Amino acid sequence: MPDWLTQLLGDDLSFGLSYITNGKHLAWYASFRFTIIAALAGALFALFFGLGGAALRQSRFAVLRSIGALYCNIVRGVPDVLFFLFFPLAFEQSVEWLMSTQACSAADLAANTGTWPPCTEANWFLGTSEYLALACVSLGIVYGAFTANVIHGAMQAVPKGQLEAARAFGMHPIQLLWRVHIRQMWIYALPGLSNVWMLLLKATSLLSLLQIADIVLWADRLGAPNYLKQVGLVHPDWRWRYYLVLFLFYILVTYLSERGFAVLRRKLGHGMIRVEG
Repeated sequence: MPDWLTQLLGDDLSFGLSYITNGKHLAWYASFRFTIIAALAGALFALFFGLGGAALRQSRFAVLRSIGALYCNIVRGVPDVLFFLFFPLAFEQSVEWLMSTQACSAADLAANTGTWPPCTEANWFLGTSEYLALACVSLGIVYGAFTANVIHGAMQAVPKGQLEAARAFGMHPIQLLWRVHIRQMWIYALPGLSNVWMLLLKATSLLSLLQIADIVLWADRLGAPNYLKQVGLVHPDWRWRYYLVLFLFYILVTYLSERGFAVLRRKLGHGMIRVEG
C-alpha cells in the first residue's frame, strides 16, 4: 500500500484494508461466482427437468405418468446432500468404467483387482469446472422434481372453462397448450417456483462437498485462527465474522429474488383474471 494512503487512513485502517485485499481474500471474492453460476445454471436445469416431469405426469399414457410420478416422489424424498454426493460420484465412476473398457488391458485388470480405476489411463481427473457442471446438473435433478410438482399443480389449477372455450374456437391442441394452458399456468406456478428457487439457492452452500473452493469453504479457512511464525497470532477465531458476511449475502440475494419474482408476477398476470377456488 502506498505510504501516502497509509498516512491518510491511519495504521489500523490501512492494515485492515490491506488484510481484506490480500490474495486469499481476493480468491474468496472470486469464489462468489461459483455460487451465482451454480444457482442460475441449476435453476435452468431444474426448470428443464421440471417441465419434463410435469409433461410426463400430464401424459395420456399410464407408463409415462408413472415415470413422472416416480421421479417427483422419489427424488423429493432423497436428502439433498446424499443426492448431491451420489450423482457426481456415480457419473465420474461410470465414465471411468467406460474408459477402462477401452484403455485397460486384461493384464491391468488382473493385476489391479479391487482397485479403482484399474489402470491409470482410465483415471478421469476432474477440475473445478467439471465439478461445478456436475453440481449444476445435480441441483437441476433434485429441484427439478419440486419444480415438476409445482408446474403440474399449476396446470391443474388453470380453469377448465378457459380450455373449453379455446377448443370451441377451434384451436389446435398444440396451440391450446402453448397459447392458453402454459400461458395461464405461470401465474399459478410462480409462488411455488419462488420457493423452489430459495431452496436451490440455499443448497449452493454444499458446493464445497465437491471439492469446489466456494464461499463457505473460503469463509471457514479465512476465519479460522491464523498463526504465522514471523508475526505470531495474526487473528483469533473470526469465522463468525465471515459467516456474517455470507448471511448478509444470502439475505441480499433473497431480497433481489423476491423483487424479481414480484416483477414477473405483475408482467405475467397483466390482463389475466385469476380464478380462485
